[in-house]
Amino acid sequence: MRSAKDFFRPLAVGAPAPLREVPFRPSRMIHFFDPGNERMAAKVPALAPQVDVLLGNLEDAVAADRKEAARAGLVAVAKSTDFGSTQLWTRINSLDSPWALDDLVTLVGGIGDRLDVVMVPKVEGPHDIHYVDRLLAQLEAKAGLSRPILVHAILETAAGVAAVEEIAGASPRMQGISLGPADLAASRRMKTTRVGGGHPGYLVREDPQGDAPRVTHQQDLWHYTIARMVDACAAHGILPYYGPFGDIQDVTACEDQFRNAFLLGCVGAWTLHPVQIAIAKQVFSPAPEDVAWARRVIEAMGDGTGAVMIDGKMQDDATYKQCRVVAGLADTLAARDPELAEAYAAADKAARR
Repeated sequence: MRSAKDFFRPLAVGAPAPLREVPFRPSRMIHFFDPGNERMAAKVPALAPQVDVLLGNLEDAVAADRKEAARAGLVAVAKSTDFGSTQLWTRINSLDSPWALDDLVTLVGGIGDRLDVVMVPKVEGPHDIHYVDRLLAQLEAKAGLSRPILVHAILETAAGVAAVEEIAGASPRMQGISLGPADLAASRRMKTTRVGGGHPGYLVREDPQGDAPRVTHQQDLWHYTIARMVDACAAHGILPYYGPFGDIQDVTACEDQFRNAFLLGCVGAWTLHPVQIAIAKQVFSPAPEDVAWARRVIEAMGDGTGAVMIDGKMQDDATYKQCRVVAGLADTLAARDPELAEAYAAADKAARR
């Protein structure tokens, strides 16, 4: 076991010092693109200002004979694009694949100064993070990087879910964790072929009431996993995310699933198509009226101790903390999004009348 004193020391001579706290940057949507697709890559400069995170995908959806082209395409896109305040991430291939090592060697050496986060698929335990952690340190030292590249894990196997707490605390590099519902469903032998979202067969039925029809209510297949992931992330100071919603045309269900994740504590979700960007932006940004209410509570509570009555409702230190979360997120997002800043200011002004 490593000494706690060594946890924040670089794992390679010349590597940048690990971060002591994960910086919270807006990441409401992690928007995937195929960097080996020239038509898609050409849209990246125009797309960058619209999203919080752009992710060059090297894994699923990239055929085996296109892996090298996708990797080279990501290097080219990263070198030629001004991302502004938008983060650049990548999802490498799984660690047991023939491509993962070359993914990391090529990307850190070629665009490590532009790459914010490496997403690692099918993480099954802290040992996977330890391997990537050490390798990244060696590559950072070789490339002369001044800041560490962070790591994001995807929960896609039953083993990963069972070890989620250990994964979340495996390294100072850990930025966050995403739910990977499709692979996880296969790993668990779940009987659904959907990518995220619910299933009409997963339901509860009301008890009999004479001859009246018995109403059914569809339930959320992913509630347990998301809640456990959120707790693990919160306990270790990293960020939880909902993964993909595969039915691009069903924008209503996509919005519902994203909102469920937001309410449970997730800070963002993957977007696979431009139509999902606006959904994620809306859902993972606190509503203006909620922000205005939170600021009223904070102002009335002063130092956050005691209790006050606002509009006939008691507010105490617990609600004060909740309101700090909402208001803090709103301030962070408003600094990046002028439209959102204007909406928050207008709601705050209306609440004070």
